[in-house]
Amino acid sequence: MSLQRRAEELGIRYFLISYTDLFGVSRAKLVPASAIDEISKAGASFAGFATWLDLTPADPDVFAVPDPGSLIQLPWKPEVGWLAADPWMNGKPIAHAPRNVLKSSLARAAAKGYEMRTGVECEFFLLTPDGLAISDPRDTQSKPCYDQMALMRRYDLIAEICDAIELLGWEPYQNDHEDANGQFEINWKYAEALKTADRMTFFKYLVKTLAEKHGLRATFMPKPFSNLTGNGCHVHASVWDRETGKNLFVGNDELGMSPLSYHFLGGMLHSAEGMCAITNPTVNSYRRIRAATTTSGATWSPNTITYGGNNRTHMIRIPDAGRIELRLSDGAANAYLMPAAVLEAGLDGIENRRDPGRPLDENVYEKPQLTSQHKLPENLLDALRNFEKCSVLRQGLGEEFATAYLKLKQAEWRDYNSHVSAWEKDRTLDC
Repeated sequence: MSLQRRAEELGIRYFLISYTDLFGVSRAKLVPASAIDEISKAGASFAGFATWLDLTPADPDVFAVPDPGSLIQLPWKPEVGWLAADPWMNGKPIAHAPRNVLKSSLARAAAKGYEMRTGVECEFFLLTPDGLAISDPRDTQSKPCYDQMALMRRYDLIAEICDAIELLGWEPYQNDHEDANGQFEINWKYAEALKTADRMTFFKYLVKTLAEKHGLRATFMPKPFSNLTGNGCHVHASVWDRETGKNLFVGNDELGMSPLSYHFLGGMLHSAEGMCAITNPTVNSYRRIRAATTTSGATWSPNTITYGGNNRTHMIRIPDAGRIELRLSDGAANAYLMPAAVLEAGLDGIENRRDPGRPLDENVYEKPQLTSQHKLPENLLDALRNFEKCSVLRQGLGEEFATAYLKLKQAEWRDYNSHVSAWEKDRTLDC
């Protein structure tokens, strides 16, 4: 069925043709339903250099070709339909565009008979409109996680978000106040990795929009407050047989996991230092994973390249039989690049039968001597250098992507590093 016909049936007047650039920013054009069939063939045109893609003003138009299967009718404005799109240029997909990168990785996995399914836990803060403070002045407990009173003071907004994704068929199953004052999380059911990535992209748009409607501001920034727990974006992953529909991570060991799942996990550990450049892509990301203890007593973010069973102090946790949880990634992670990096690292682990060793069932926050040789990068520059040296991810995600990403992210680091902070002046002005 054509998109124009679907628009007539659903009462859609306009479509948002949306693609995500390398910095995770959603770019869109608003297309009237009367023009959608023509646009869906050729794509909506953009000047690529005006967004975070590795292009120049001399490059021709980028055409964002919408995926009809990604259609989401805005719950708060049903006359508008949102469509995830793939950027094309010169008659072919742009190899370094994030959704194209993920689709390429998923195609390689499919050729081996695998399908990766993922779920995400997107934590966010609700702030005052200026973004300077949490929105609830009574949310002051030192251990505010699961605080019933603070949760219910934000009932109207949280319920509206949850109602919206339930209407969309995402099967939400719980909402909670998280470990930081002003922080929340809404969970929905896992799905095939591309579908989850599209939903994560839309979820961030939905949360920010509905927060504004309630006079608040939502942020997924990794570490907006130095004394509070940061925003993680934990990824739950499993690999399934495309023909039989069997979860290939399910096994018979004490944790209910298979040999293949451990090889996949071993690949993630092997490439973790380089993967950080994707899962923790901003300067601010390293305020979270290298943080001092927060007011709640723990950062709840990893600082070591380790794994364990149902143990939240590790980079990777095995919470249940048949799935792993990557606790490394944060709220700034690109919804498409994050699962692509996880998949490429995991496929390398399977192909090379990488051994992760035995799970470390220790509180690694309290015993740093156990993991002194397995630390995560200290900052974005270290992560980018590790990514540059990581042949697994460079080859898996593609050299065109690796070159473009490093170029833009290294420029971002230089821009950050060129600014003199108040901290520096306080300590150095009278040296």
